[in-house]
Amino acid sequence: MKLPENEVAPAAGKWPAEEEKRELPRFTLLIRSAKIKCRKGEFLCIVRDVSGSGLRLRLFHPLPPDETYTVELASGEEFAVEPIWEREGQAGLRFADPIDVHRFIEEASPYPKRAVRLRLTLAARISAGGEAFEATVLDVSRQGARIETSQPLAIGQRIVLEAEGMPQVDAVVCWRNAPAYGLVFRQILGMEDLARRAADLQLNPPKKRARPSPKDSAARRCA
Repeated sequence: MKLPENEVAPAAGKWPAEEEKRELPRFTLLIRSAKIKCRKGEFLCIVRDVSGSGLRLRLFHPLPPDETYTVELASGEEFAVEPIWEREGQAGLRFADPIDVHRFIEEASPYPKRAVRLRLTLAARISAGGEAFEATVLDVSRQGARIETSQPLAIGQRIVLEAEGMPQVDAVVCWRNAPAYGLVFRQILGMEDLARRAADLQLNPPKKRARPSPKDSAARRCA
């Protein structure tokens, strides 16, 4: 995001001068995972501090240019925001409407809080019992993913998931509603690594190319 020529970017971690004059108190959050959404996709971020009028985010890549943005918490609650400044991996955003900051911090929700998930549609393969099968990743988080596959899977079954642009991971099936399955990764993905990979996949989508057949994939592993 480019600043107007007559506007000076604030020092890292600081709000612009006009924001410093606010009367609303600011609450510091050490680490609060969230995602910022726009028409270009969904992107992981960390909320570092918040007030009733705005918040500061830790970004892992430049904020994608767009006209409208929404910040979504792990609880699923969403807040319309407007970017004010961006510098050195941080961004200051203003809420479209004043918020209840205590509710924001508590992430109040009638639903259980879970890891922030990114809705990504990725061609993938799963390997189980020495065989490989085609699958599609529907969403992914640091702890797991939701996939679809025509191959029946059992709850508790161990598999290997390979998706374009993502690291190969060992996973366990934790729920099923065929053809959809929930996976929990046996090793948590690094947040920065996942954030950068997901951003690259959405902002620089790979060219479509033929996907190796499950038979070819299995042959390579046996070679």
